[in-house]
Amino acid sequence: MLKGINPLLTPDLLKILMEMGHDDALVLADANFTAMSIAAGKPVLRLPGVSMVHAVRAVTSVLPLAADVDHPVAFMQVSGSADAYRSEVQREVLEMVAPDLLPGQSAEAVERFAFYARARAAYAIVLTGERQPFANFILRKGVIGENLRP
Repeated sequence: MLKGINPLLTPDLLKILMEMGHDDALVLADANFTAMSIAAGKPVLRLPGVSMVHAVRAVTSVLPLAADVDHPVAFMQVSGSADAYRSEVQREVLEMVAPDLLPGQSAEAVERFAFYARARAAYAIVLTGERQPFANFILRKGVIGENLRP
């Protein structure tokens, strides 16, 4: 255990988060997500029994979101629903990450198969124990640094 580090952040997950570079994407997926076939050799980490809200809270406690894109957070749109529809889990996660978004940024709803395509390009997938279908998110990593020196 480390002080100030969420205990859900396993050594393997912390390693992946440290290895990721600016604009690399991390998929946080529900328990039904086809992680192994989508990942195709990329890292798949498991947080069995962990809800999506808890997983996102843990990851965003150490992962800065990208500041140079309009949508540093994406989520899988519920198939067959109206464009504005958000499930309870989606609403909870989006409310939680809202303070980390810069003015002009927002989370983006992504159609299911387009989400799979983005997930294939991600650095890694974290498979949670979330049982709510369509509770899948992509977080793009930003940077931590100083302002440019003149």
